[in-house]
Amino acid sequence: MATNLEKKDTDLFTVIRERQSIRSYDPNWQISEQEIKEMIGEAVFAPSSSNLQPWRFFVIQDPALKEKLLPIANNQKMVVEASATIVLLGDTEAYKQADKIYKSAIEAGLPEEYVPRVKEIYSKLSPEAIRGIALVDGGLVAMQLMLVAKARGYDTVPMGGFSAEKLIEEFNIPANYVPVMLIPVGKAAAPGFPKTRLNVDEVTFWNQIK
Repeated sequence: MATNLEKKDTDLFTVIRERQSIRSYDPNWQISEQEIKEMIGEAVFAPSSSNLQPWRFFVIQDPALKEKLLPIANNQKMVVEASATIVLLGDTEAYKQADKIYKSAIEAGLPEEYVPRVKEIYSKLSPEAIRGIALVDGGLVAMQLMLVAKARGYDTVPMGGFSAEKLIEEFNIPANYVPVMLIPVGKAAAPGFPKTRLNVDEVTFWNQIK
């Protein structure tokens, strides 16, 4: 059973270009819990709204739980083949941890009045606004996690094709957690599709929208 790839000595731009969405994984390749923790630990340096870090990571490695996830993910085999599938969640009540989050920042010079102001602002936001923030921040940390994985020699795919309602029901996910995406992580068994993109001029406006 294969484990532990050495970290690649690869620059960021190469990692960005080499990352692909992989849909076929070597089921015999295992990534240790420790290394997954390290990857998450690197990913969470992503930015977030007011630094509230609303991302939560539900790591599924157990084969039985992978099979339970399979129909929820529209029977896409990546979730059972990959070493782990990370269910990325957004905590809509992340602002309630503002005191804990800002403690060290206050010690470093952040004005103390900043904390109650953040709490007040977030507590008055609509559920839709809070959910939107959690999804945006989830997207930021997801991309960072996928790049971290690629830098370590692993492969990933961001998955939106799943039933959030069934996921919540089957895994008893608390009401304050919003499913963002599934991210299988493992070793590719086949390459991804060729990567093509619109060119910069097709997606960029300068000073006015045309």
